[in-house]
Amino acid sequence: MIHVEHELTDMLKSGIQELHLDISDAQIGKMIAYLSLLSKWNSVYNLTSIRDPKEMVKQHLLDSLSAAPAFKHAKNVLDVGAGGGLPGMMLAITYPAIKISMIDTVSKKTAFLTQAKTELGLKNVTVYTGRVEALQVKEKFDVITSRAFSELCNFINWSGHLLADNGQFIAMKGISPSQEIERLPAGWHVESIQPLCVPGLHAERHLVFIKKISD
Repeated sequence: MIHVEHELTDMLKSGIQELHLDISDAQIGKMIAYLSLLSKWNSVYNLTSIRDPKEMVKQHLLDSLSAAPAFKHAKNVLDVGAGGGLPGMMLAITYPAIKISMIDTVSKKTAFLTQAKTELGLKNVTVYTGRVEALQVKEKFDVITSRAFSELCNFINWSGHLLADNGQFIAMKGISPSQEIERLPAGWHVESIQPLCVPGLHAERHLVFIKKISD
């Protein structure tokens, strides 16, 4: 197991170097601890269809980290349909000063997120169980994100009430979702689309930045 952990750590480190991210060894240690927790819970709770830890490093950890720079100036982020905690957990470990909230309707997933938060000592994480359209918070979010959650139109309609003035949606998508963009609700527009390059992954990835049209 220790040998496997070293291998996964090396793989993650080399991907982080390729992404030019400033992440300490202690933070990398937390990411590997999260991965091992995800693998452990996955055998019982089926949090992700990916079973191979090496594939998890590429398709979950590095995939989430490739988007991390887009969040570095955020203060209060909501990850909708957080599932096993991607990208939320990676963002929380990378940016300890940013408040990261995660919401999912499936209680076994949020039980996992709560356990991971406790075991990894992530003081900047809040976990909600329930539907995002019913969520009410005291302080709205300057960034709301999702990864493979739903069509953009639903994502905005369901969580738009939680976005602070001048806030933005950052949706993580595979191929550039041109048809979804055409179906955006009235009053919203795409500010930009940023292609991502995930180390070791030969698949298209894009970030879609969406803001409210100012009056």
